[in-house]
Amino acid sequence: MDFSNTLEVSADGMRAQAERLRVAAENLANKDTTGSKPGADPYRRKTITFKESLDHASGTSTVKIKEIGHDNSPFETRYDPSHPAADSKGYVKVSNVNSMVEIMDTHEAQHSYEANLNTMQITRSMLTRTINLMK
Repeated sequence: MDFSNTLEVSADGMRAQAERLRVAAENLANKDTTGSKPGADPYRRKTITFKESLDHASGTSTVKIKEIGHDNSPFETRYDPSHPAADSKGYVKVSNVNSMVEIMDTHEAQHSYEANLNTMQITRSMLTRTINLMK
């Protein structure tokens, strides 16, 4: 594998983790979103799925985003009869976003992003040293 392939693999990893971070941030931002009328569904947590992508020309395997989907787990309910989205019994559907899960996803995405960034920095350093040797 040459250096350009290494940089491409790391860049794809960084793009994937940046998108993962964006999805987690969107989930956290909408955690308290409810429906606007009785019985309406609140914000549904988004999920992200990755896939392996093989570049046959170079023989490298990188990560790509397969799908941004939705978490189909059930909504919880909260008793709040004064809320505009409360049903006849006074319950409001609340989002299925779990803050702890999203925070853990952001930490994991950050660590993976940093690992790919470190790989790029090491590759750049090796390229620079090789060029300096050729002078």
